[in-house]
Amino acid sequence: MTLGGLALAVGILVDDATVTIENINWHLEQGKAVKAAILDGAAQIVGPAFVSLLCICIVFVPMFLLQGIAGYLFRPMALAVIFAMASSFILSRTLVPTLAMFLLKPHRPEPGAGHHPEDAFINHHEGEQHPKPRNALLQSVLNFQQGFERHFSNVRDTYHGLLTLALGARKRFIVGFLACVLASFLLLPSLGQDFFPATDAGALALHVRLPLGTRIEESAAAFDRIEARIREVIPAEELDTIVDNIGIPLSGIDMAYSSSGTIGPQDGDIQVSLKTHHAPTADYVKKLREALPQSFPGSHFAFLPADISSQILNFGAPAPLDVKISGRNDAENRAYAVELERRLQHVPGIADLRIQQSTGYPSLQVNVDRMRANGLGITERDVTNSMVASLAGSSQTAPTFWLNPANGVSYSIVAATPQYRLDSLPSLEALPVTGADGQAQILGGVATISRVQSPAVVTHYNIEPTLDLYANVQGRDLGGVARDVQKVLDDTASMRPKGATISLHGQIDALHEAFSGLSFGLLGAVVLIYLLIVVNFQSWADPFVIITALPAALAGIVWMLFLSGTSLSVPALTGAILCMGVATANSILVVSFCRERLAEHGDALKAALEAGYTRFRPVCMTALAMIIGMLPLAISEEQNAPLGRAVIGGLVFATIATLLFVPVVFSLVHGRHPTRATAGETPHVA
Repeated sequence: MTLGGLALAVGILVDDATVTIENINWHLEQGKAVKAAILDGAAQIVGPAFVSLLCICIVFVPMFLLQGIAGYLFRPMALAVIFAMASSFILSRTLVPTLAMFLLKPHRPEPGAGHHPEDAFINHHEGEQHPKPRNALLQSVLNFQQGFERHFSNVRDTYHGLLTLALGARKRFIVGFLACVLASFLLLPSLGQDFFPATDAGALALHVRLPLGTRIEESAAAFDRIEARIREVIPAEELDTIVDNIGIPLSGIDMAYSSSGTIGPQDGDIQVSLKTHHAPTADYVKKLREALPQSFPGSHFAFLPADISSQILNFGAPAPLDVKISGRNDAENRAYAVELERRLQHVPGIADLRIQQSTGYPSLQVNVDRMRANGLGITERDVTNSMVASLAGSSQTAPTFWLNPANGVSYSIVAATPQYRLDSLPSLEALPVTGADGQAQILGGVATISRVQSPAVVTHYNIEPTLDLYANVQGRDLGGVARDVQKVLDDTASMRPKGATISLHGQIDALHEAFSGLSFGLLGAVVLIYLLIVVNFQSWADPFVIITALPAALAGIVWMLFLSGTSLSVPALTGAILCMGVATANSILVVSFCRERLAEHGDALKAALEAGYTRFRPVCMTALAMIIGMLPLAISEEQNAPLGRAVIGGLVFATIATLLFVPVVFSLVHGRHPTRATAGETPHVA
């Protein structure tokens, strides 16, 4: 995430130096000497630049208050951006002006220059011509630069005309602009909600459960057939490896602590790795979800998180949605779970729905006749130890070690009954059971053995026995599926077993926690920015004018997520928070210049027109630098792609609001009467 923070800061870092150079160049165009232009230009923007720096850094403060996994992910990113921004501010105030002193030259006045003071270099064709460079490459660069400046001047003149029209009908423009912004928020329900976007890790993880009681040999053969079916779906040129784990949990510790669904010889996990150049993994998952149940009826298939990021986001659970049914009455709880499973199958977007704790596992139940055993001097513990020693080995009950005197290494000595001698119920009944007095009895003499069906695994949550209904999401957002699942839970409230607790867990818990924290952070960022600007400007009105661009930024985020088919997620909300700081920084540039011009001639309308025209270039450069910096992130398929898309969409709309809406609101708030201006007139900025 620190690298992600640096990627976020790249555009802002470039912009900090760019704005400094642009302002120095503007003073050079006014005919000032290089040293005077550097001192005046740097001094003019140091205040707004510092406030802009604080605004961008302040928006990251709420991220330090985030709890859970969102906090662990985004706190390093916030630190990276803050430190990078602070370093950029210092270098832009020291190193950049110093280099400008050595590299920049004073501008020559052009007798034939046009009426735009900033376009004198472009219009030199009307007066004295610059000598052509001897180098062809330099000439090509100069031609490109002159052509770019000509087109940019035309764009700026067009903007000047639009701003003039907006200032001529301020109230209608403000009402229309706000109506468009508010209408954009109607798209919010269609965006959907996800904790983090799914990523393509180039791997699939599949859990397979054959009918309960299937022997390990039959399971291995069945997995071979499943592998063959997978190879039919995934082309050989895209398939790298397939690895099976059958019969035991994939855990290096005690089975009681393993979260794997592999609980017996009928269970197994299949890991599929794809080569570098492959079709989207989600497409193969969708095909296999349809093909495998049709080819192997009676078996259950469920896709698991295949990459480490998804496993972390699921907190080790095999699925993002988990309905827990906790209570003492196992029979009623299971009946309710079966009914709930039947209803949840009709929820759109739900996939791999299953009850994790299977029942009906073929078992042998040993009932000890305590009266008879006590008469023979045998306890239930003696029966248990004898059975464990015969079936699993004596190391489970009486660990014995032999110390090799040659090398000092201890070796465990284990004695167990060969499996071929325990191949029937009579042979099990003939197992010897030794009591405290050392006399051996056979198991059938003190106990009865019967065939029963039992739960394959027993799970506890908060000490109570628990059944889990796990489900994945396919083709729909997590938030929408979770809402429908919760609706089903509410509809079946009257059917709940007495004393049972039913709750929805999984990623949705972390989603709600992160969304509430980030939403509060977004609101807190706006409030902190406003209070900071109030302190800096010593005014309540001008900070209000500055933050009027923020609703447009939020509208731009909504539109970008909607057009790109991206759901609202934690990275998208983080991008929205970052966008608040950058949008405010642009507005500060415009309003600061408005205040300077207003203090000079006292006409708010003229000040707004001049500020918009003069600050058009730096505002565009700020937004463009940030957008270009975010573009690689936005077009990627990584988990932070929504962050880049949110920043780009927000900046596009925030830039429009900064250049049009903010000057209009400034002129209206300061209550000046508009001066007559036409679209063809350009303000002369002294």
